[in-house]
Amino acid sequence: LLERRMAHREGLRADSIHFTLDGEPFRILGGSIHYFRVPRAYWRDRLLKLKACGLNTLTTYVPWNLHEPEKGVYCFKNELDLEAYIQLAADLDLLVILRPGPYICAEWDLGGLPSWLLRDKNMKLRTTYSGFTTAVNSYFDKLIPRVAPLQFKRGGPIIAVQVENEYGSYARDEQYLTFIKEALLSRGITELLLTSDNHEGLKCGGVEGVLQTVNLQKLSYGAIQYLADLQPQKPLLVMEYWCGWYDVWGGSHHVFPAPDMIAVLKELLDRGVSINLYMFHGGTSFGFMSGAIDFGSYKPQINSYDYDAPLSESGDYTNKYYLLRNLLRSFQNEELPPLPAVQGTQMYEPVVLSEHISLWESLQCADRPFTSDDPANMENLPVSHNHGQSYGYTLYETTIYRGGALNSRNHVRDRALVFVDKHFIGVLDYRHQELTVPHSERERILSLLVENCGRVNYGPALDEQRKGLVGDITLNHTPLKKFTMYSLDMTHDFIKRLQSLKWKSRGQNPWYPAFFRGCLIVEGQPSDTFIKLPGWCKGVVIVNEQNLGRHWSVGPQNTLYLPGSWLKSGENQLIVFEEHRAEGKVHFAENPQHGKTTDVSKQLFCILL
Repeated sequence: LLERRMAHREGLRADSIHFTLDGEPFRILGGSIHYFRVPRAYWRDRLLKLKACGLNTLTTYVPWNLHEPEKGVYCFKNELDLEAYIQLAADLDLLVILRPGPYICAEWDLGGLPSWLLRDKNMKLRTTYSGFTTAVNSYFDKLIPRVAPLQFKRGGPIIAVQVENEYGSYARDEQYLTFIKEALLSRGITELLLTSDNHEGLKCGGVEGVLQTVNLQKLSYGAIQYLADLQPQKPLLVMEYWCGWYDVWGGSHHVFPAPDMIAVLKELLDRGVSINLYMFHGGTSFGFMSGAIDFGSYKPQINSYDYDAPLSESGDYTNKYYLLRNLLRSFQNEELPPLPAVQGTQMYEPVVLSEHISLWESLQCADRPFTSDDPANMENLPVSHNHGQSYGYTLYETTIYRGGALNSRNHVRDRALVFVDKHFIGVLDYRHQELTVPHSERERILSLLVENCGRVNYGPALDEQRKGLVGDITLNHTPLKKFTMYSLDMTHDFIKRLQSLKWKSRGQNPWYPAFFRGCLIVEGQPSDTFIKLPGWCKGVVIVNEQNLGRHWSVGPQNTLYLPGSWLKSGENQLIVFEEHRAEGKVHFAENPQHGKTTDVSKQLFCILL
C-alpha cells in the first residue's frame, strides 16, 4: 500500500509562476552543504542547523574526481557515502536538490573533473568529444543508479536534479547539454531538471524541457527580471544566492555584510522567488582539492571554504545565521525547531615537532621513479595503476655539466623549488621564469620540486590544466634531457611508509624541504581546534594520516581547521611538510584567523559575475 501511495506522489513541477510539490504550492528554501567538505561525523549536526534556520531543502554537488579517483575505480563509502547523506536528509525531513555535474565548479580541483581525463592529449572537457562522453557515461552508469531510487516520486527526498553547471559561461558545444540531459533521463531520473547560470550565462545556458535558474548576489543588475522574461509563466529560483565568496592565496578574506545579504533575501522572498543559499555552510577543501582561477593570471584557492556563510567553517553559528533565521521565521507556518547545541572548540597546548626527515630521504617511500628523455607532466606519469598522478608534488631530476641561465619557458605548473646538488637556488613559477645556476664544470644534479597548487575550476582554461613540467626547460637555451621523476602525492600509503623510516632528532639541523613530526596528547573527548604555524613558511599539514591541506605564510588563511572527529583520546600524530623554514612548534587556536578582509560586493570580478 505504501509503495502504491509513493508511486502516486507528484514531484516538483514548474507549470506556473509557482512551484508545486505533490500538487500543493511549494517554495524552495534551500541551503548548500557539500558532504565532501564536512567530516561524516558532523553531517547530522550541520543538517539539523540548516533545518533549524528555517530551510526545507538541502543542495549538494557530487565530485566526480573523488568518486572515481582512478579510471574505473569507484568510491562511495565512508566520507563519500552519498546515499547515506541523502538518506540522512530524508530522515530529518529535508528535501534534496542534487547537482551531479559531471562538472561542478565549486572552487574544487578541475571543477570536480578527474585529472586522468587529461592523459588524452586531445581531450575537450565539457563537450561531446567522444573521449569525454565515454568517461561520463561510465561514471553515470555507477552514480545515477545509486541516487535514482532516492527520488521523490519513489519515496525519497530528491525533488530536482541539475543538468551540468553554469554551462552558459562555457558554451563550447551546442549538443553538450542535450547529451547530459539524456544521460540523466535514460538512467531513470524522472524529477524536475534544472540548469543554473549567472546573468550572462542565461543567454546560452538553457536546454529544451529544462527549467533555467539564476546565480547572483545583488539585485541591481536585472538578473531576476531577465530570467522572468526568458521563461514567462515559470517559477523563479535563485539556485545560488552567494552569501559570501571564496579566497585565493595572497589575497584578502572576502566577506559580504550580513545586513546587505538579508536585505536582498527579503526582497527576493517578498517577490515570491525561491532561493538556495550558496553556501549555507562551506566547510573545508581538505587535502589538495582546492581549485584555482585564471582570468589572465593564475591564483590558487585556499583550503578554507568558510565563504562567510551563515554557518562557519567549523559549523558555528554566526550573526548571519541568526539574522537569516529571524527572516525565514516570518515565512513559516510552523514554529522553527530549537537550535542544536554549540559544539565548542579547544586551544590545545603547543606541540613541539621533535623529529624530522628530509624530502631527499623520503624519496625511498615514493613509487618507483620514472625515467624519460623529456619531462612528463604529472597526469602522464606511470603511477596509480597507469592513471597518472593527480595531486601534490613531483620531483624532476637531471644531470647538468655547467651553469648559466635556467629558463622554464613558462612550462612550470605551478611552482617549482629549484636545487643544485640538493642546495636551494630559487623558485620558478608564472612570474619568475628564469634563474641563474652557479657555474661549475663538474657533474651536478639539478632538481625541480614542482607543486600542483590546484587546477583551475572555472573559465576557458579547463583543457590546459596539466600539471608538473608541461614542456621543455632550458639551460643556456638548450633543452634539458634525461629526467628521473618521482611522484610525491603524499597519500596515506606514502605517509605510512614515511613513518617507518628512521627520523632525526631535533638537535640535528633539518635539510629542507623536510617533514617534521610530533605528538598531540588529547585528554578526554577530542574537540575541534585550529592549527596555527607562526614562523613557518609553506607546506602541508597531516594529522593522523589525514591531509588537512596547505599552510602558506602569504595568507589570508592563517589557521587550518582540525575536526575533533579526526582526533582521538590519547596520542595523535602531527606531520608538517615544510619547504623553507620551520619554527619547530605547532600552535592551536579556538577560532580561525582569516587575515585582512574585503567586501566582495565592491570587487569588479564579482560585479561582472
